[in-house]
Amino acid sequence: MIAAHTPVQRPRDARLLIVDASGRIRHSARDAFVGLLKPHDLVIANDAATLPASLHGRHAPSGAVVEVRLAGRPSLALEFERASARPRQSGSERVAAEAGRSLLTADVHRFVAVVFGAGDFRTRTEDRPLPPKLAPGDRLELGPLSATVESLLDHPRLVSLRFDGAARDIWAGLATHGRPIQYAHVPAPLALWDVWTPIAAMPVAFEPPSAGFVLDWASIRAMHRRGVAFATLTLAAGISSTGDPDLDRRLPFDEPYRIPASTAAAIHEARRQGGRVVAIGTTVVRALEHAASGDGVQAGEGVANQRLGPASELRVVDAILSGTHEPDSSHYQLLRAFADDVTLADATAALEASGYRTHEFGDSVFVERRNRVVRQIAA
Repeated sequence: MIAAHTPVQRPRDARLLIVDASGRIRHSARDAFVGLLKPHDLVIANDAATLPASLHGRHAPSGAVVEVRLAGRPSLALEFERASARPRQSGSERVAAEAGRSLLTADVHRFVAVVFGAGDFRTRTEDRPLPPKLAPGDRLELGPLSATVESLLDHPRLVSLRFDGAARDIWAGLATHGRPIQYAHVPAPLALWDVWTPIAAMPVAFEPPSAGFVLDWASIRAMHRRGVAFATLTLAAGISSTGDPDLDRRLPFDEPYRIPASTAAAIHEARRQGGRVVAIGTTVVRALEHAASGDGVQAGEGVANQRLGPASELRVVDAILSGTHEPDSSHYQLLRAFADDVTLADATAALEASGYRTHEFGDSVFVERRNRVVRQIAA
């Protein structure tokens, strides 16, 4: 497989490898994926928008140059900021100030972050140097932002950070100084719009839920014409690589999510009518399976902290549309919950033989869940 190096979300030549419930493999154009759906199916996508989560700056105690990549957050909690009225405001100004009292902003003070030494995305992540030795209380000066290392997380480059200041000032600093997290396979700097899906809403993801790049409003209209429902949830999609094999084995980090009551109800209705639940991306699978209970899927907030793989019993999701992934990635491990090792090995061989493109701007796979005994490749 070849790494996709051009940041085009829906190239006309994008391809789709299909693995059906019996293990049969076939190829299709990716824009024909709606034709795989059946009446009463429910398609669910992650509507998280992507933060400009790469921040360059300086480690204050040593003066060394660093790059901070925000990689996790404790929750999707919201906080209120109230606009206070000034003493000499006119009537219209007071009305405007009152309207601003209910401004909602996602909490942007605390994050898990991966810290690198000098360099940028043009150097392969696995070749990036470690940061200077970090300690609790160290200050990181990141353009207009200032953050404190609250704790080390059992690795020289993994820390818990707290940003100083009001939420609105942190948002402004991220917007003006931050860049999308990027890897060396895409040579040109990414713009923020390159990593926002067409349904992007709350900016809480650290890397794009890129399976959603396949969507556009025409495809959603086509779903409705076929009697297929569409719903969303929000999960703070984490990073795909830290550059360190030991740290990569911890991926995915815990990811907070929110499932609307309307989405939980749509799942119940799809089940009632005999339809399938089709996830657009691994992040949707993580959220839905974490929220699964004997009564269906629970609406509300949670933190997906499970690792899905060959031993996992999927209780909600029947099929997944995902990007193409290397066998050593956490995304591939999740696909092992849908298909056995022999089938996935055959699929990987088919992807390689046909030159499918990998990574966030690459081609896609559609995998239906199998219901028979799992077969594994002999070691």
